[in-house]
Amino acid sequence: MNPAEFQDKVDHVSRLLAKRLGAKGASLGERINHRARALPRRVRVAARELARLEPMMGAPKLMKQVDQKKTDRNYRICIKYLEPLGAEQRLVQGVLKVITGIVFLIVLTGGAMLAYAIVHGQL
Repeated sequence: MNPAEFQDKVDHVSRLLAKRLGAKGASLGERINHRARALPRRVRVAARELARLEPMMGAPKLMKQVDQKKTDRNYRICIKYLEPLGAEQRLVQGVLKVITGIVFLIVLTGGAMLAYAIVHGQL
């Protein structure tokens, strides 16, 4: 397995743990330990397997011995659970952005109409 590809996967899972579950720590293993009780057993086991392989990234010969199919499966298990988390919050933020844009346009249009009325002496 390519160490750079594996590092990307580990970083992605680690970022999702921090973003979606508020996990703290510098490495994937620390973040898993911090929020282990919030993860379902299957996801926790898959994430711990990825964290167990993380120290091997510095040794390319050891990375060649890693089972890529198993690693990919563990990665997919983690991503499948972690990516949908927070979807409701992202939806609310999206709706708020749209509403804010509409309110801004209404205020801008009202200001332009008021300026036009003042300039032409209709107010």
